[in-house]
Amino acid sequence: MCQLTHLSKKNMQIQWFGQSFFKLQAKNNGEEVIIAIDPYDDSYGLRVPKFSADIVAVSHNHPDHNNLDAIKGESFIINGPGEYETKNIFVYGIPSWHDDQQGRERGNNTIYRLTVEDMNIIHLGDLGHTLDDEQLEKMNGVDVLMIPVGGAVTIDAKKANDIIAEIEPRIVIPMHYQIPGLKLKLDPLETFLKISGLPTEKADKLKINKKDLPQEETKIVILNP
Repeated sequence: MCQLTHLSKKNMQIQWFGQSFFKLQAKNNGEEVIIAIDPYDDSYGLRVPKFSADIVAVSHNHPDHNNLDAIKGESFIINGPGEYETKNIFVYGIPSWHDDQQGRERGNNTIYRLTVEDMNIIHLGDLGHTLDDEQLEKMNGVDVLMIPVGGAVTIDAKKANDIIAEIEPRIVIPMHYQIPGLKLKLDPLETFLKISGLPTEKADKLKINKKDLPQEETKIVILNP
């Protein structure tokens, strides 16, 4: 594994804090925009980072995904399916389920597609099922895919790899798997990597722009929480 070395100030920066909690820093029309996705609370054993964000997206109403108190200041809150636009960021919420029983076990889940710096970013939240044709149609041209791989309460490693094969993103960032300190019991990242077989890089933060995206095949980027 190697460290990413794209360090241009023009790059979008993606940071992962564990579970499904991400911070995206980007520039649109010269203005910095910070996006938070699925902030967790302190009941799961992980330290809760606190920062200001212009946009906060919540995939579903569970405490390891909806801790708005972790985000300082006034934010544009997105909490469900629909089309949204703020600060020249386009967000499309796609309805889905947290289980494979149409939500009867764990309720609803929203998949978010964000258009940031001419790149298409998809965050699958706590997706619990494979995607249907209608959902897949809304995921054409995905540049970065954030996907749960830890099983138990979401899709597992095999289903995650099946979805990756269907979507064919440029970059995959695995999330929602077992890490030190997490009180939930999830599968380890290694289970997903053994099935995948895709080229892998590791970094503290992903710094990327459109021209740096892989062209020939999908690449997995493992972010340190």
